[in-house]
Parts: sequence; C-alpha cells; structure tokens
Amino acid sequence: MGGVLSYSGLSTKIRAMQSRLTTMNQFEEILQLADVQQVAAYLKRMPEYSSKWNSLDETTLHRGQIEKLLKKSIFQNFSRLYHFANPEQRKFLDLYSSRYEIRVLKEVMTNIFDHRATDPVDVSPYRDFFRHHSKIDVDRLTTCATMEELINSLKGNEFYHPLCKIQEHENALLFDYGMALDLYYFTQIWNLKKKLFSGKDLEEITRTYGEKFDMLNLQFIQRSKRCYGMQPADIYALLIPMNYKLKKEEITAMVEAPTEEESRRIFQKTWYGAKYDKLSIANLEEFYNYILRTVLEKEAHRNPYSVAMIYSYLYHKEHEVNRLTIAIECVRYGVAPAEAIEYIKNN
Repeated sequence: MGGVLSYSGLSTKIRAMQSRLTTMNQFEEILQLADVQQVAAYLKRMPEYSSKWNSLDETTLHRGQIEKLLKKSIFQNFSRLYHFANPEQRKFLDLYSSRYEIRVLKEVMTNIFDHRATDPVDVSPYRDFFRHHSKIDVDRLTTCATMEELINSLKGNEFYHPLCKIQEHENALLFDYGMALDLYYFTQIWNLKKKLFSGKDLEEITRTYGEKFDMLNLQFIQRSKRCYGMQPADIYALLIPMNYKLKKEEITAMVEAPTEEESRRIFQKTWYGAKYDKLSIANLEEFYNYILRTVLEKEAHRNPYSVAMIYSYLYHKEHEVNRLTIAIECVRYGVAPAEAIEYIKNN
C-alpha cells in the first residue's frame, strides 16, 4: 500500500490542505475578537472556509450554525481525500470513516436518553457524507425515539450486533451503548490491520493506534478507580482488548492495585512511564492528545508517502474544529484570551 508513486498525488493534496489549517497565531487573533459575528467574519476570510462560506452573511450567523458549518468541513475534506485516494488507500479511509458514523449514532442516542427528538437540521453536516460513504440512513435515525427503534433501524449494519448485546441488559446506560460502539471500532481496526496493510503502512498503523489504545486503557483504569471506585471485574469490561507497549501483566497489576500510590509505582515502570518524563497517572488525560499528536506528526514527517500522512491530516482537521469551537465559546462568554489559549493548546 505504501510507496512514493502510490501516494504522490494524495500527498500533494494533503500538503495543500494542511497549509490551510488554523495556526496558533490565528487562534490568538480570534480570541481577541469582540463577538461571535466577528469570529464568523474572520473565518470567512481564511482560505479553508472562504470558498464555502463566501455567500453567508456573518451578521446573521449564530454559534450553533457556525459549529455545524465547521463540522461539515470535516466531512467535506474527508470526501476530497477519498476522491483523490486509490483503491488501497480507500480501504483505510473506509475503516476510519466508521468513527464518523459512531459520532452521529452517539448524538442520536444522547437525544433518546434525554427524551429529546433529533432535529433533522442537527444531522445536516453529515448528510452528504452518509450518502456517499455509509450504508446507514441518517434521516431514518432522526425518527427514532427509543433505543429499540434505533437498533432495529441498523439491522444489516455492522453496529447492530454490538448494540443488541447491550440491549439484552436491563438498565443499560448511554455510556454502555457508547462504549460498545467504541470497543467494536477499536477491535475492528486492530484485527483488520494485518489484512489491509503491509510494510511501513502496517508498522505505522500499529504504532499510532497501538499507543492510542494503550493510553486510552490507562485513562480508563485511572478514571474508573479514582472517580467511580469500580471493582476490577467491571474495569476489565471497559478496556480495549488489545495492548501494544503496555504489557498484560502491567494492566492487571494497575487494575488490581489496592492504592493509588501502588498504581503510580506500577505505571512508572511501564514503557510510557519511562519514555515520557512528565507523564504521570495524574496527568494522563492532559498528555493523551499531546502524545497522539506527537506520534502522528513524527510518523507523517518521517514517512510522508504513507498511511500516516492521511491519519495525521484527519486528526489535525478534527482537532482544528474542536479548537475553533472552544475559541467561539470563549469569545461568546468573554473568557480572557490568555486563559482561553490554554484551553485550546490542551485540546
């Protein structure tokens, strides 16, 4: 799948798209603006958004509309990459796109548990994506008022069985359904990687997703013990059933550690505790984005003609939208720019 020739066109496209992502200097300028309308006007002048937003009147745009437009840009850019990708590269994009389907399913499930109807307008950013890259009828999802209706609407889809298993349990929570989708997605990536990739692409997928899954498991263990006081058996049920640099015996030791001090001691002896001097049990969540971003940037820089380049761009695009959403909220509520920029850097 890898190689200069097979990636040359897509690599050139991604470099051009990456150059239009919002820089930290631009975030600082945005945070100096007086209101949301000024932010909309600023974004309209940026190359990333100018062509699609040119006809919009920024004086009438409210926060919710801007956030929908930002979300839509993720799916528009994904489709642009898909158009340029060859059949082999599309295998990764097809696998990656499941995360977008899960995002929408979680939004609909949240509304169901909150006893709120899903407004068809709320799924408007996703409609074109689902039409071209998914077998799920997104408009049918908006008509579902119960989890039974939602799950039945997914018959024949890969997400049907994971959700059915959770439905068998009485008093299943929104968290349980969301976790079932995440675990299914992560397991699919790990199990399919050797079938879809080889050579450097396989090495990079293993490294980037391997560290991601290890870090998520570390977070799950820490949060479950510290915030919820969960028993080991319940914690094991939440963990992604795979490991990379984190050994199985280390996971077991941390899950069953009787005290936080013992858990910290075990963590410091792991590959992650030794590699990252500033990483500790206490700041796992803060460092998660930093470590993943660092790994992706390093792999994309070292092998610009590989699957790492695709993954890195999609990651950075999604985080750009998250950061712009935070910036808009900070401007809206008058958060001091110095404080707001820290929220953005930590995302």
